[in-house]
Amino acid sequence: MKRQGICFSMRHRQVHRAFVCRRAFTLVELLVVIAIIGVLVGLLLPAVQAAREAARRMSCSNNFKQIGIGMHDYHDSFKQWPMHGTGGTDEFNDFWDDADRPGTVVGQPLGFSRHALSALVGVLPFVEQVPMWEVISNPSIDEENEVWPAWGPAPYTIRYSPWRTDVATYRCPSDPGVGLPAVGRTNYAVCTGDSMNRGSVGVSRFNGGQGRWRYQDENWLVQQVRAAQRGVFIPRANMRIRDVLDGTSTTIMAGEIATDLGDSDIRTTPSMGNGGHSGDWGNGVMGNPLTCVDAGQPDPTRPLFWSPTGVNIPGGQTRRGMRWADFRGIYSQFNTIHPPNSALCLGGGHATEGVYSASSRHPGGAHVLMADGAVKFITDSIEAGDPRAMPVWRRNGNETSVNPSGSPSPYGLWGALGTRAVKEVIDGEF
Repeated sequence: MKRQGICFSMRHRQVHRAFVCRRAFTLVELLVVIAIIGVLVGLLLPAVQAAREAARRMSCSNNFKQIGIGMHDYHDSFKQWPMHGTGGTDEFNDFWDDADRPGTVVGQPLGFSRHALSALVGVLPFVEQVPMWEVISNPSIDEENEVWPAWGPAPYTIRYSPWRTDVATYRCPSDPGVGLPAVGRTNYAVCTGDSMNRGSVGVSRFNGGQGRWRYQDENWLVQQVRAAQRGVFIPRANMRIRDVLDGTSTTIMAGEIATDLGDSDIRTTPSMGNGGHSGDWGNGVMGNPLTCVDAGQPDPTRPLFWSPTGVNIPGGQTRRGMRWADFRGIYSQFNTIHPPNSALCLGGGHATEGVYSASSRHPGGAHVLMADGAVKFITDSIEAGDPRAMPVWRRNGNETSVNPSGSPSPYGLWGALGTRAVKEVIDGEF
């Protein structure tokens, strides 16, 4: 009996030792586990990234909805949309040239905004930015004892605190752009229609005869603007819901734009000097919106970026979305000529006619805000007619585009969505 007890005890200890030894993984087992974990991470990581982008895209859409609500609240209050191309000016004693000049005499107001402010400025108090609006709408003195007039200075004045502030509602979380050389970035821009002609006419010019800054209210210019600018917003015009005769649910009010990262992206860095401005009517980009692409300016090996040679691209602030307060095309406008994420092609400099497409950091398209306040995602493949078609314009008398004012948009469904009163029928989803 003792021997049996001793044997049982020995067997028990052997089993226990074997159990203790088998608690650890062998090297092969460990490598197999690591490999399995690696495969799982590889499978799950794209799903996690996609989920994060979906969340960012939803947040971007919500920001746009907030802007849409703000636009309609503004309209309810003032019976018009916020003006695009507005601001203060001293028509008898202009200080425009002092706007960015250091050493300006303290106590003298710095440069006025000269009717160059975007609709995003006017809508500020309706998107929960009342404190900023209070600073902008009143004369102020900053921490450096600089005196600023009501409506602020030129929208590129980086010393003016409101202009250099990023407004959270105006930024899409998917866009990584931040900081200098931008003043204050925006990922949302108003729609001026399906033509590029006279899109920056709101900047008033110095009138030598009167010796002051003034609106350009000459009759010939008003006719040109009305002929070409067919969107919900026209620079310097008081626009209302009643002007949207084609229906608010099928007319685009604003669109998403990606801000520039300094990487020569054709969607955010414009190609300048492509003709079709300053009297060069019907030629260059104003005669063929696809001029930049036809000239081989995109890099053939990297078609989403400009070629390193032979392309005139700007530096500094003069790139897409880099001044939310500036009404000019490159900063806070877009037109429905080419589909989302197309190349930016300008006739002259940053304030001239050009193709200002919608764009985004979301895969496959960009958000648009309809005039009824709805937000929709438009894909890059939307039907957009003839990309080389001459846009609508009228110069003087009978001198007009091959697509005169009143013509259906030559840019298909995309162009029709950008026009407010051309009586084009849009049926079905888009």
